[in-house]
This record gives sequence, structure tokens and C-alpha cells, in this order.
Amino acid sequence: MPEPWWRGAVIYQVYLRSFADGDGDGVGDLAGLRSRLPYLAELGADALWLNPWYPSPMADGGYDVADYRGIEPVFGTLAEAEAFLAEAHDLGLRVILDVVPNHASDQSAWFRQALAAGPGSPERARFWFRRGVGDAPPNDWRSIFGGPAWTRVPDGEWYLHLFAPEQPDFNWTHPDVRAEFLDVLRFWFDRGVDGFRVDSAALLVKDPDAEPDGLDPYTDRDGVHEIYREWRRLADAYPGRMLVGEVWLPDHERLARYLRADEMHTVFNFPFLGAPWDAATLRTVIDDTFATLTPVGAPATWVLSNHDVTRTVTRYGRADTSFDHADRKHGVPTDPALGLRRARAAALLTLALPGSVYIYQGEELGLPEVEDLPDDLRQDPIWRRSGHTDPGRDGCRVPLPWSGVEPPYGFSTGTPWLPQPADWKDLTVEAQQADPSSMLALYRAALRIRAAELGDGTLRWLPMGEDVLAFTRDSGLTCVVNLGTRTVPVTGEILLSSGALHGGHLPPDTAVWLR
Repeated sequence: MPEPWWRGAVIYQVYLRSFADGDGDGVGDLAGLRSRLPYLAELGADALWLNPWYPSPMADGGYDVADYRGIEPVFGTLAEAEAFLAEAHDLGLRVILDVVPNHASDQSAWFRQALAAGPGSPERARFWFRRGVGDAPPNDWRSIFGGPAWTRVPDGEWYLHLFAPEQPDFNWTHPDVRAEFLDVLRFWFDRGVDGFRVDSAALLVKDPDAEPDGLDPYTDRDGVHEIYREWRRLADAYPGRMLVGEVWLPDHERLARYLRADEMHTVFNFPFLGAPWDAATLRTVIDDTFATLTPVGAPATWVLSNHDVTRTVTRYGRADTSFDHADRKHGVPTDPALGLRRARAAALLTLALPGSVYIYQGEELGLPEVEDLPDDLRQDPIWRRSGHTDPGRDGCRVPLPWSGVEPPYGFSTGTPWLPQPADWKDLTVEAQQADPSSMLALYRAALRIRAAELGDGTLRWLPMGEDVLAFTRDSGLTCVVNLGTRTVPVTGEILLSSGALHGGHLPPDTAVWLR
């Protein structure tokens, strides 16, 4: 039997609002995405992961879902979504959808019914409504976006929202919630969706009334696993379907529980995403990844960036190259040239590792974080909830530049929903297609080689010094990454390099693929 496709796939993340606009309203949509599908196929992607496309008030960029079986009108229609699925499949591209099971929108039918029905009603039992303590919330839980995790309604009760007030949390002990989401998954599987990325997957089960027991009261509670066993049984009824979890857990053993044979197929590798540009740290993360996943038979996943984190070109140009959600390091000086050099090397490192790879849109163009957005245009709720101390995630969500020499760079015929920098003309797809030394050219070449020789499998480390990561893959391809400050001698046939070699020596912050 062939290996399941997701074990070695290259999965391209599409943040739909910022990918391509087909109707000129300044917001990316399905028409724009459909027009650019050939670009994604030519790039070398095997699958696409789309952030939420459901009807939403957009209080959190679509992660406040009002209807899990529809399409946000700004993005298009259900008929367009079905056409997109067919066209993607015709090009050999599978499609993974985001599903948001922790919370709904406060504009969803269920939540509006809960508000109208009043305290003690069956409708409220689908969420976490509680009486407060005097005029205070039921407990001292804090929202992940800042501020309290409880909001009071006019009749005096409070409801739980681990994120924004517009995102009330579901009560997953309620059978209606479990049945609803099984039906939602079935709805999209029946339309040809190939998998789901499960948002905030470790947060579903919680107990606001629990006495302290040493466990986090709303993260990684044991009851979450039965939910994913149900989901896995459903996914297995549709051949070739998969589930990938967004699971932020520092405990490797508890993380592995989500990847048992009857639960998720894969999870995102956040330790790798957040690791600094340091050989020893990256080597440890890579080794720990295989030590965690191999016993449960799960493939590794590798990701450098996504819609929630600082773009690599900016992060790698800083003195502190790690990433931490609690400290986005906004305004910290960055060296763009150094960041780009390291991002190119990191791309070759990531694409050479065994397992699947996720590429966030714009990484293949070397886009930097946009840190100078006007405050009045910021839309991330983190900006408001933090009292304007955390700029949030808008800087990595700025619309893509496709062509031309000035905004909107072919993204739209209208004004983009977030402004693009005036100096992005050399970063457009059009400009980079004409430049064999561009980041886009590097990604395309690497993905061609990867498709022929790499994917899932194993690696063997090679001793080349404490500041060097070097390994050989099953095919015989060797990857060498110099993270130090001195050149490193390398030998062999050069297949691809992130920068020029000098007399057989690999410069600092440079990677090479050899045979």
C-alpha cells in the first residue's frame, strides 16, 4: 500500500482574505484563489490549507464562525466553493479546511437562541453560562487575547470566551455540540474536502467549577481525546481524509496522545516554528520530534510561519530569533538582509527534513512582517484587548503582491483591506519569476527536488561541527546548514544552495543540498 499522502506532503496555507481578490472589493476571495490555482500547482504544493471561509462577523478574522455549513459572502458562495474543490483536485491539489470547534460567533443562531432563552435554558447549556460572584465573574480566568475570559449579559449571567467576547466557548459535555460538529465534518467531507486543521484543539474540554487538581482547567483535559476518537472514526469512513491538530503543548508525552492510532493523523510542530536560529537548539527540536512521533507511528510536520506569527524574514534578522506569542518583539530592530539570508537557509533545512511541510503564503516570496501599519487600520482583536500594547497579527496578514510596481500589486483592483508597503515592487510574483536568484525561484527548485527525492522517511546526522546541521536522507541527498560565523568546507555535487559558495566553502547562514 502506498504511504498516505499527508505523511510527506507540501501543504500551502491560504489566508483567503489576503491571497487574491477577484471582485475588486479589496478582500481576497474564492474567485481570486481560483484564478491563482495554476500558480500553486506550478509552485509544487500538494495540498492547500484554507483559513476559515465560513460566514462570520470577522471579529477575529473568520475564527468567529456564525454558520459552519456556509461560505462568507465576501468570499463567495457555496457553489463557488464546490467549484474550487473540483478545480483544485483537477490540478492534483488536495484541500484542508480550518474547523473551529472551541467557540462560535456571538452572532451564530445557537448563541442568539441562548441569549433569548434565558438562565437555566437548554439553549444556554450548549455554552458556558454561569452566575458571577457578586458583581465579579465566576472565576479569574483570563482571555488568551487579554482581559477577562467572561462577559456579562443583561440578565446577570456571564458566558465564557477564552478568546474575544464575540467568540463564546462551546460546552463540549453537551451531546448537541458533539453531534453538531460530526455533522459539520460530514457535510464538508461529502463535498470533497480532504482534511481538517483543528483550531485550538487542546482547549475543547474545560471545567470552570473544578477544584484545583494540578491540571490546567481548560487545556489538554483528558476528555478531549474521546472527541477526536469520534472524529477519527468519521474521517476513516472517507478514504484518504486526514485531521491535523493545532496543539500547543510543552509536554511531549501528552502531545503524543493526540497522535495515537485512533485520534489525529498529525499535529503542527510548534517547537520547530518557535526555535531560534541556533544549531544546537534546532538539532534538539528535530531529535525530540522524532522521539515523540515515531513510537505512535505519526509523521513529523515542519512549519516556519503561519497567520499568527511574525514572518521569518523579520524574525531571523533580530538578535533574538525565537518566537513567543507572549512577546511579539514589535519594534525590535531587524537586519533585513540577514533575515532574508537565514530565511532562505531555513527553507532548505525545512524542506529537506522527513515528513510533511507547511508553507504560509508569502514565505515563498520572502515577505517581511509589516510593522508600521497605521493603528487605526489594525483589525486583530489582540490590539484592542491588550490595551494597544500588543500590535497583534495583522503584520503577517498583509495582502500578497502579485504584479506591478505599486500597491495593490495585482492583488485587487480596489483598495486592499490592509495596506501594502510602497517598497514591495521587487517582491511581487511577477518580479521574482524573472529573477533566477529570487526566493520564489529557490522554493520552486527545492520543491521540484523534494517531489522527486524527499518526503517522509528518515535521516542520518553527519558530524560537521557544533554550528552546523548536516544530515543525509534516504535518497542519498545531503543537507548542510551553516548557522555559525565561519565558512564550512563541503564536497559533492551541488543540487541547490540558498546562497553562493566560495571555493567549496559554505558561508554563514547558508544551506546547500548535495549529492
